[in-house]
Amino acid sequence: MFRTKAQQRAHCGTCPVARVADLVGDSWSILILRDLLEGPRRFGDLEESLHGISSRTLAKKLKSLEEHKMITRTEHREKPPRVEYELTDAGHAFHSIIDAMRAFGSQYLPAA
Repeated sequence: MFRTKAQQRAHCGTCPVARVADLVGDSWSILILRDLLEGPRRFGDLEESLHGISSRTLAKKLKSLEEHKMITRTEHREKPPRVEYELTDAGHAFHSIIDAMRAFGSQYLPAA
């Protein structure tokens, strides 16, 4: 998050766009949601898909998305232990935003 708590209260209290920006205002969170649109993923799968993300950053982003009820974390009692992350209904609702970003990026920001 780039804003102070006071700034968040001032902007996010009345503006839904500001609230969403605070939730997913960084590329890692958006890319995690993008990957989870394909189905449940394990931590290692996400880490591999998101080239360059540190384990610490990934854990922090997953925790934040879970706290905001965008994803769920399920622990499977196996050996070795397995944890999967998947989208909640709120996370699935973000699909149209990801699609709009994909369309915009394809049309206005061609690959290098």
